[in-house]
Amino acid sequence: MFSRISNGWALSKQSFRVLMLDKELLLFPIMSGFACLMVLASFALPLINSKYVTVIMNEHQAPQDPLAYVILFAFYFVNYFVIIFFNSALMSCAIIRLKGGNPTLSDGFSSALNRLPQITGWALVSATVGFILRLIESKSEKIGQLVAGLLGMAWSITTYFVIPVLVVEKKNPFEAMKRSVGILRKTWGESLVANFGIGLIVFLLMIPIFGLIVGGFIMIGSVNAVIGGIMIATGIVCILLVSLVSSAIHSILIAAIYLFAAEGEVPDQFDQSLIEHAFTHKKARSI
Repeated sequence: MFSRISNGWALSKQSFRVLMLDKELLLFPIMSGFACLMVLASFALPLINSKYVTVIMNEHQAPQDPLAYVILFAFYFVNYFVIIFFNSALMSCAIIRLKGGNPTLSDGFSSALNRLPQITGWALVSATVGFILRLIESKSEKIGQLVAGLLGMAWSITTYFVIPVLVVEKKNPFEAMKRSVGILRKTWGESLVANFGIGLIVFLLMIPIFGLIVGGFIMIGSVNAVIGGIMIATGIVCILLVSLVSSAIHSILIAAIYLFAAEGEVPDQFDQSLIEHAFTHKKARSI
């Protein structure tokens, strides 16, 4: 177990070094976040004076009539489409870099646009699953949240490699899920542990950041409001930066493991023994 954690940590660091070669990749999660805010506003603002706004704004609010169901599902679909589109663009650029190329933002957008049918299909499947989990969670506050959380975790694991499969192989959503599960069976060790490692790094970085924000509120209330405001603003900026970097690193790591699984070759930017050790069997030339 400790060996897997060590390998996962090393893979995460190598993914970060790849990101430093193409810092512009951070723009994809930035644009994704902004686009998601625009989607939220486009649904919430027209409904601001209606009873349906709570369906969008309150994740624990269950739909009360057929129209509410339609609105909620449409919101989920558009939101997932935006997220998957930008993730696909980022993944495409990561794969170009790992294959020795020098990607640009236009390369990522071009790749995502060329895969609109696959992205649309996967957004539809993801929205359906998200919609069902929302209904389960809203039925019972405690038990529903627990069940939805467990199912959501299982879904995230099952679909771990779906995006690179969509980007490279252009498979339909159900074939992509099957392919993702096949890769995961052979890479479950470092794939999941490295993902946990990224989450752990983010958690550790967030501790002092939240401390800075809490200190800022204390300063505003008792000592110096200006300094307190600066501390809070700095903390918020740091949270955004950590989130952006971790998102990009996560995509690069998935791309690297996927490429070895699909093509049997380790990207130059990664240590060969680490990538090979990410598989249950040392040689996984084909899946």
